[in-house]
Amino acid sequence: MEIGTRGEVGLKPVSGTVQPKKLLLRALAGERTERPPIWLMRQAGRYLPEYHRVRAAAGGMVGLCNSPEHAVEVTLQPIRRFPLDAAIVFADLPQVAAALGQTLDYRVGEGPVLTPPVRSEADIAEFLGVSRLHEELAPIYETVRRLTRALPSEVALIGYAGAPWTIATYMVEGRGGAASEHSVVKQWALSDPDGFQSLIDLLTTAVIQFLDRQIDAGAEAVQLFDTWAGILPDALFERWCVKPVATITAALKEKHPDVPVIAFPRGAGLSYDGFAEATGADCIGLDATVPLAWAAQRLQRGLGRCVQGNLDPQLLVAGGPALAAETDRILRALSGGPFVFNLGHGITKTTPPDHVTALVEQVRAWTTPATLG
Repeated sequence: MEIGTRGEVGLKPVSGTVQPKKLLLRALAGERTERPPIWLMRQAGRYLPEYHRVRAAAGGMVGLCNSPEHAVEVTLQPIRRFPLDAAIVFADLPQVAAALGQTLDYRVGEGPVLTPPVRSEADIAEFLGVSRLHEELAPIYETVRRLTRALPSEVALIGYAGAPWTIATYMVEGRGGAASEHSVVKQWALSDPDGFQSLIDLLTTAVIQFLDRQIDAGAEAVQLFDTWAGILPDALFERWCVKPVATITAALKEKHPDVPVIAFPRGAGLSYDGFAEATGADCIGLDATVPLAWAAQRLQRGLGRCVQGNLDPQLLVAGGPALAAETDRILRALSGGPFVFNLGHGITKTTPPDHVTALVEQVRAWTTPATLG
């Protein structure tokens, strides 16, 4: 570890002799950058009017995700509107489940629906398995390849996947978590942990291969979304969230040691601490509930990790003085170490694009202090 300004272990200086060119990659490598890079979860999507036109032309969400032409276009839309430092490939989390053999559909008022739901080891045996995975996910790899040519040179490209536990919640419940209390998946995990482990193991292998292929296609960093990490008690959190993410990170690092991994265990609460240390992820995504002072003290200074977050998406909807004040507070709290500005969850569909413009301008105008204070 390097000694940063004022001698804190784990912090790297604002300037250095050898730096990755792109601002995001510098921050993910553990550097205090001259300003924090900014990108936003779900930055391509429902809040942009141009997105709806492309989705309609593609014939709906499934068509959109499986058409490289359309997926590239919606990935680029926020980059054209806002001076963001990264793009994240447009795909959807349940696509891995569909590639393994479930049928994925999107229903009005319900979101993603996966059929038939997976409820036992016998159901897992019916899957196509990882042998068909890359054939089914080939459109996403092509989208990544096209984006490497289409993006501005200063904009980094992020690949992504759901973490095994979160994908499993979709597969077992048969729908997105917002429409479910997760009772079915929790009952299986609690009553038959060894059987449920078979599903987690399958998904861990699939996610490793999925992210590996995205990196081969040109992704410069990857993010693991564990959207439903926070619904598990401590003992199960370790088994179903921490260990799979650690396995995925280690496998990717073995083959792609210079490609950073961002892990986002939404709702993890006090378990953020152990998660950050055990998984080996280069950057930890913070949800909006994580105290900033704790993140700076424990994750940035204590572990020397980059942190990403953590503006409440509803503040981006509200805009105005409240948005500006909270953005300033986050910048002041986390700019003392490696930091990527982002939301604490995805942009909501009611977000005015003008509020995103104001946020990005404020973050880009920030200058990281030369010394920590």
